[in-house]
Amino acid sequence: MSNLPHEPEFFQAYNELASTLQNSTLFEKNPEYKTALKVASIPERVIQFRVVWENDKGEVEVNRGYRVQFNSALGPYKGGLRFHPSVNLSILKFLGFEQIFKNALTGLNMGGGKGGCDFDPKGKSDAEIRRFCQSFMRELQRHIGADTDVPAGDIGVGGREVGYMFGAYKQARNKWEGILTGKGGSWGGSLIRPEATGYGLVYYVEHMINYASGGKESFKGKRVALSGSGNVAQYAALKVIELGGTVVSLSDSKGALIANDAAGFTPEVIEEIANIKLERKPLTAFSNPAYKYIDGARPWIHVGNVDIALPSATQNEVSGEEAQFLIAHGCKFIAEGSNMGCTQEAIDAFEAHRKANKATAIWYAPGKAANAGGVAVSGLEMAQNSQREKWTSEEVDNKLKGIMKNCFDNCLQTAKEYIPYGEGEFPSLVGGANIAGFTKVAAAMRDHGDWF
Repeated sequence: MSNLPHEPEFFQAYNELASTLQNSTLFEKNPEYKTALKVASIPERVIQFRVVWENDKGEVEVNRGYRVQFNSALGPYKGGLRFHPSVNLSILKFLGFEQIFKNALTGLNMGGGKGGCDFDPKGKSDAEIRRFCQSFMRELQRHIGADTDVPAGDIGVGGREVGYMFGAYKQARNKWEGILTGKGGSWGGSLIRPEATGYGLVYYVEHMINYASGGKESFKGKRVALSGSGNVAQYAALKVIELGGTVVSLSDSKGALIANDAAGFTPEVIEEIANIKLERKPLTAFSNPAYKYIDGARPWIHVGNVDIALPSATQNEVSGEEAQFLIAHGCKFIAEGSNMGCTQEAIDAFEAHRKANKATAIWYAPGKAANAGGVAVSGLEMAQNSQREKWTSEEVDNKLKGIMKNCFDNCLQTAKEYIPYGEGEFPSLVGGANIAGFTKVAAAMRDHGDWF
């Protein structure tokens, strides 16, 4: 692979999956799956294009747009669009690779892909964002469709951006079809979609707590550290509070916000922070003496003793050192609301502690399983669009709960089947998620003749 470009994020994601497959009994029982891994690690198609748009001063600006159509074995390519200055091919390949197996774990018919642009929406006017989105979609519309590739939002792409892109697609193609998810509720969007990733994360951790405690414990009375302050963190925090837990932190790219007293964050404070984020302002715009803002910090070493950690901001936001701090301060569960939220050093620390400390260990769940609720409800939005139906919040939420339970059970049982574990030891959820997602995709690829 020495002839390949330097793509650190993608190789981290690949090595994390490949190492767990190699350290399990999967290749021993099914040696042909080594070939499947080679094939699955290369995208079916990578599209790169220029996006030329006009700012409010009448000046021409240009950005790089991408769509990585990674794997369509299980269904149309599915995965978000990210608008952020950090976007490059390595990041989008890592996200698309993760998306393949995450989508497989939902049980829905969706392939994996990811896209975006190095455009920064911060500081731009609505008119500039509209012109950019229309220009971006003028090229992307050539490559997507309801049965081909269905993008969604991600960092920098919310309801406003989805609306502008949907309108540009409709104008270019002269058809209304569900080619984007995360749409407005009055024109094809699904109820519970904004909440889905955060809610699904909490539902997954509920099953972890229930299994680990033999049904004796829940979120009630638990101290929960969260990072991020976007949709995922906001709705995860609200659901934790609803279930009786205490949220002690949030964060953004500028720093961390820590609760000073035992009451933690309240729904009213989270709503205030959500409004600040809607205005695209940093957490420094929030001022309340009950909360301490720490500039340039992540929350993990500032929260003291916590029971649960939910990294929900971006990739590699928990380091090996921070992992050791969480372990030393009594954290029992960590689950990623973000994609690849933990570094490999952090994962190694969690897994080593799990093996060494059995029932008193920390238990780690990877993002491809724990944060699958968002794309699961995107899949439900696609189903509603195809049927020209709109389901109630209760219907969607119940389906989401069922998907997250099945996802947890699948990860757990697959880990027990393929990864040796000792008496009283928690099964490896990261190994179970990787093997369960990979084998489902690989089997479909084999049936299609993609490897043989």
